[in-house]
Amino acid sequence: MSSFAGMRTTQLGLVVVAAMLLVSACAHVKPDELESELDQIRAEMRASEDGMEDQLASMEDRLDQRLNALEQSLSNLRAEFDEFHVTVERLESAIRFNSPVHFDFDDDTVRDEDREILDRFAEVVAEYYENAVITVEGFTDPAGNPEYNQRLGERRAEAVAAYLAQAGIPSDRLRAVSYGEDSDRQVAPGAQGPGEDGWENRRVAMVIDFTLAPSPASLTMSTGVDQSKDRH
Repeated sequence: MSSFAGMRTTQLGLVVVAAMLLVSACAHVKPDELESELDQIRAEMRASEDGMEDQLASMEDRLDQRLNALEQSLSNLRAEFDEFHVTVERLESAIRFNSPVHFDFDDDTVRDEDREILDRFAEVVAEYYENAVITVEGFTDPAGNPEYNQRLGERRAEAVAAYLAQAGIPSDRLRAVSYGEDSDRQVAPGAQGPGEDGWENRRVAMVIDFTLAPSPASLTMSTGVDQSKDRH
């Protein structure tokens, strides 16, 4: 269920509860008086529902317009860095920007050659979409220990989030999450290092989310606990 649908369900539920309480309070009134009260409640519920539908439709329209504008801005940015195979993916209420930001084997350092596109990404978001929440997703190739890779993906996401903060995006609008070596999210399934092999999977992606009240649980940073020397 979308957040808009959930809001509508919650508000209607409150109206229904209020109606039930009123009926209970009117247990000893005359039938015609009770029917009059119920008619009034029904009318208020219909008006409330109509008003919510208009409000939600307006909110959805505004969200869609913002997503369209952001998608266009990121598509323009993709054209600037076409040789790096940037992709833009439309989600339900967000945009995922699959950037050409990659990492050396078993490393979480933002490379010098990736700073330009991160700077341009930060400019677009900071200038036009300053209220959006940016979630940096970190990934690894499947070499080594999965728990270690989970932590390595986290460090990569944190490194990029820190760089974007320095580039002008407020830190309270930045989140980091690790997907480690998740096989469903590997760009080149099974490709791994050491060396240059598997570089496609050693990456980050950025999700720009316009959700009005993002759930902290959905943006919680994934963590790994294994500090073994099996490295990716």
